[in-house]
Amino acid sequence: ADDGDVELELSTVRHQPEGLEQLLAQTKFTKKELQSLYRGFKNECPSGLVDEDTFKLIYSQFFPQGDASTYAHFLFDAFDADRNGALCFQDFVVGLSVLLRGTVRQRLEWAFNLYDINKDGCITKEEMLEIMKSIYDMMGRCTHPTPRDGAPAEHVELFFQKMDRNGDGVVTFEEFLETCQKDEAIMSSMQIFENVI
Repeated sequence: ADDGDVELELSTVRHQPEGLEQLLAQTKFTKKELQSLYRGFKNECPSGLVDEDTFKLIYSQFFPQGDASTYAHFLFDAFDADRNGALCFQDFVVGLSVLLRGTVRQRLEWAFNLYDINKDGCITKEEMLEIMKSIYDMMGRCTHPTPRDGAPAEHVELFFQKMDRNGDGVVTFEEFLETCQKDEAIMSSMQIFENVI
Protein backbone atom coordinates (compact mmCIF):
# COMPACT_ATOMS: atom_id res chain seq x y z
CA ALA A 1 0.00 0.00 0.00
CA ASP A 2 1.25 3.49 -0.68
CA ASP A 3 1.67 6.07 2.07
CA GLY A 4 -1.67 7.78 1.23
CA ASP A 5 -3.63 4.58 1.85
CA VAL A 6 -1.85 3.96 5.14
CA GLU A 7 -2.47 7.56 6.25
CA LEU A 8 -6.17 7.29 5.38
CA GLU A 9 -6.47 4.00 7.27
CA LEU A 10 -4.75 5.51 10.32
CA SER A 11 -6.92 8.63 10.29
CA THR A 12 -10.03 6.47 10.01
CA VAL A 13 -8.94 4.34 12.93
CA ARG A 14 -7.92 7.37 14.98
CA HIS A 15 -11.24 9.12 14.46
CA GLN A 16 -13.71 6.53 15.56
CA PRO A 17 -16.54 8.27 17.40
CA GLU A 18 -16.48 8.55 21.14
CA GLY A 19 -18.39 5.84 22.93
CA LEU A 20 -22.15 6.16 22.88
CA GLU A 21 -22.30 6.61 26.65
CA GLN A 22 -19.79 9.47 26.50
CA LEU A 23 -21.73 11.18 23.71
CA LEU A 24 -24.97 10.75 25.67
CA ALA A 25 -23.28 12.53 28.59
CA GLN A 26 -21.82 15.30 26.39
CA THR A 27 -24.97 16.06 24.41
CA LYS A 28 -28.68 16.38 24.92
CA PHE A 29 -29.54 13.78 22.29
CA THR A 30 -31.13 10.41 22.96
CA LYS A 31 -29.45 7.15 22.04
CA LYS A 32 -31.73 6.75 18.99
CA GLU A 33 -31.04 10.32 17.85
CA LEU A 34 -27.28 9.82 18.16
CA GLN A 35 -27.47 6.58 16.20
CA SER A 36 -29.50 8.28 13.46
CA LEU A 37 -27.13 11.27 13.34
CA TYR A 38 -24.15 8.91 13.17
CA ARG A 39 -25.65 6.96 10.24
CA GLY A 40 -26.16 10.23 8.34
CA PHE A 41 -22.67 11.46 9.19
CA LYS A 42 -21.04 8.19 8.08
CA ASN A 43 -23.13 8.20 4.90
CA GLU A 44 -21.80 11.65 3.96
CA CYS A 45 -18.32 11.07 5.40
CA PRO A 46 -17.36 7.39 5.34
CA SER A 47 -13.86 8.12 6.70
CA GLY A 48 -15.35 9.54 9.89
CA LEU A 49 -13.80 12.95 9.22
CA VAL A 50 -14.96 16.03 7.34
CA ASP A 51 -12.31 18.39 6.06
CA GLU A 52 -13.15 22.00 5.34
CA ASP A 53 -13.51 21.55 1.58
CA THR A 54 -16.02 18.73 2.05
CA PHE A 55 -17.90 20.76 4.65
CA LYS A 56 -18.10 23.70 2.21
CA LEU A 57 -19.36 21.41 -0.54
CA ILE A 58 -22.08 19.95 1.67
CA TYR A 59 -23.09 23.33 3.08
CA SER A 60 -23.20 25.03 -0.33
CA GLN A 61 -25.94 22.61 -1.42
CA PHE A 62 -28.31 24.43 0.97
CA PHE A 63 -27.60 27.79 -0.68
CA PRO A 64 -27.31 27.17 -4.43
CA GLN A 65 -28.31 30.75 -5.24
CA GLY A 66 -25.20 32.25 -3.65
CA ASP A 67 -21.62 31.59 -2.60
CA ALA A 68 -21.68 29.92 0.82
CA SER A 69 -17.96 29.07 0.93
CA THR A 70 -16.82 31.92 3.20
CA TYR A 71 -19.67 31.51 5.69
CA ALA A 72 -19.11 27.73 5.63
CA HIS A 73 -15.45 28.43 6.51
CA PHE A 74 -16.55 30.39 9.59
CA LEU A 75 -19.04 27.67 10.56
CA PHE A 76 -16.40 24.99 10.11
CA ASP A 77 -14.08 26.88 12.46
CA ALA A 78 -16.85 27.17 15.05
CA PHE A 79 -17.57 23.42 14.91
CA ASP A 80 -13.86 22.47 14.91
CA ALA A 81 -13.51 22.81 18.67
CA ASP A 82 -10.10 21.12 18.88
CA ARG A 83 -8.75 23.18 15.94
CA ASN A 84 -7.28 20.20 14.11
CA GLY A 85 -8.67 21.10 10.67
CA ALA A 86 -11.17 18.26 10.51
CA LEU A 87 -14.58 17.60 12.02
CA CYS A 88 -15.16 14.23 13.58
CA PHE A 89 -18.61 13.03 14.60
CA GLN A 90 -18.05 14.22 18.17
CA ASP A 91 -17.23 17.80 17.02
CA PHE A 92 -20.35 17.81 14.88
CA VAL A 93 -22.79 16.31 17.37
CA VAL A 94 -21.57 18.35 20.37
CA GLY A 95 -21.93 21.60 18.36
CA LEU A 96 -25.32 20.55 17.03
CA SER A 97 -26.48 19.70 20.54
CA VAL A 98 -25.53 23.19 21.74
CA LEU A 99 -27.28 24.85 18.80
CA LEU A 100 -30.47 22.83 19.06
CA ARG A 101 -30.76 22.03 22.75
CA GLY A 102 -28.25 24.09 24.64
CA THR A 103 -29.17 26.72 27.15
CA VAL A 104 -29.53 30.25 25.86
CA ARG A 105 -26.13 31.07 27.34
CA GLN A 106 -24.51 28.07 25.58
CA ARG A 107 -26.03 29.10 22.25
CA LEU A 108 -24.88 32.67 22.74
CA GLU A 109 -21.35 31.44 23.57
CA TRP A 110 -21.40 29.37 20.36
CA ALA A 111 -22.60 32.37 18.31
CA PHE A 112 -19.99 34.64 19.89
CA ASN A 113 -17.30 32.10 19.03
CA LEU A 114 -18.51 32.10 15.42
CA TYR A 115 -18.25 35.91 15.22
CA ASP A 116 -14.91 36.08 17.06
CA ILE A 117 -12.95 34.95 14.02
CA ASN A 118 -9.45 35.20 15.53
CA LYS A 119 -10.62 33.77 18.90
CA ASP A 120 -9.14 36.62 20.96
CA GLY A 121 -12.21 37.06 23.15
CA CYS A 122 -13.76 40.06 21.42
CA ILE A 123 -15.54 40.87 18.18
CA THR A 124 -14.16 43.72 16.09
CA LYS A 125 -15.97 45.63 13.35
CA GLU A 126 -13.65 44.00 10.82
CA GLU A 127 -14.60 40.50 12.02
CA MET A 128 -18.30 41.31 12.00
CA LEU A 129 -18.02 42.84 8.53
CA GLU A 130 -16.39 39.63 7.24
CA ILE A 131 -19.24 37.59 8.71
CA MET A 132 -21.94 39.92 7.33
CA LYS A 133 -20.40 39.95 3.85
CA SER A 134 -20.25 36.15 3.89
CA ILE A 135 -23.94 35.97 4.83
CA TYR A 136 -24.89 38.35 2.01
CA ASP A 137 -22.72 36.34 -0.43
CA MET A 138 -24.40 33.14 0.73
CA MET A 139 -27.90 34.54 0.22
CA GLY A 140 -26.97 35.66 -3.29
CA ARG A 141 -28.34 38.41 -5.45
CA CYS A 142 -31.60 36.49 -5.91
CA THR A 143 -33.02 37.72 -2.62
CA HIS A 144 -35.83 40.25 -2.84
CA PRO A 145 -35.37 43.07 -2.43
CA THR A 146 -31.82 42.92 -3.74
CA PRO A 147 -29.49 44.06 -0.95
CA ARG A 148 -27.60 47.30 -1.43
CA ASP A 149 -23.82 47.16 -1.58
CA GLY A 150 -23.53 49.00 1.74
CA ALA A 151 -25.97 46.72 3.57
CA PRO A 152 -23.33 44.56 5.34
CA ALA A 153 -21.55 47.65 6.70
CA GLU A 154 -24.89 49.11 7.83
CA HIS A 155 -25.64 45.90 9.74
CA VAL A 156 -22.23 46.05 11.39
CA GLU A 157 -22.84 49.64 12.52
CA LEU A 158 -26.24 48.70 13.97
CA PHE A 159 -24.69 45.67 15.70
CA PHE A 160 -22.01 47.83 17.31
CA GLN A 161 -24.45 50.58 18.30
CA LYS A 162 -26.43 47.96 20.17
CA MET A 163 -23.66 45.70 21.47
CA ASP A 164 -20.60 47.89 22.17
CA ARG A 165 -21.91 49.14 25.48
CA ASN A 166 -18.73 50.94 26.61
CA GLY A 167 -17.91 52.38 23.15
CA ASP A 168 -14.37 50.96 22.95
CA GLY A 169 -14.78 49.61 19.40
CA VAL A 170 -14.93 45.93 20.34
CA VAL A 171 -17.68 43.69 21.69
CA THR A 172 -16.73 41.40 24.55
CA PHE A 173 -18.68 38.29 25.45
CA GLU A 174 -20.07 40.04 28.53
CA GLU A 175 -21.42 42.90 26.37
CA PHE A 176 -22.77 40.42 23.83
CA LEU A 177 -24.45 38.31 26.51
CA GLU A 178 -25.94 41.27 28.39
CA THR A 179 -27.32 42.89 25.23
CA CYS A 180 -28.77 39.65 23.87
CA GLN A 181 -30.42 38.79 27.19
CA LYS A 182 -32.11 42.21 27.25
CA ASP A 183 -33.32 41.99 23.64
CA GLU A 184 -36.67 40.19 23.46
CA ALA A 185 -36.36 39.48 19.71
CA ILE A 186 -32.99 37.77 20.16
CA MET A 187 -34.19 35.80 23.18
CA SER A 188 -37.33 34.56 21.41
CA SER A 189 -35.29 33.53 18.35
CA MET A 190 -32.96 31.56 20.64
CA GLN A 191 -35.92 29.73 22.15
CA ILE A 192 -37.38 28.67 18.80
CA PHE A 193 -34.87 25.81 18.60
CA GLU A 194 -35.98 24.34 21.93
CA ASN A 195 -39.08 22.89 20.23
CA VAL A 196 -37.48 21.86 16.92
CA ILE A 197 -36.24 18.38 17.83
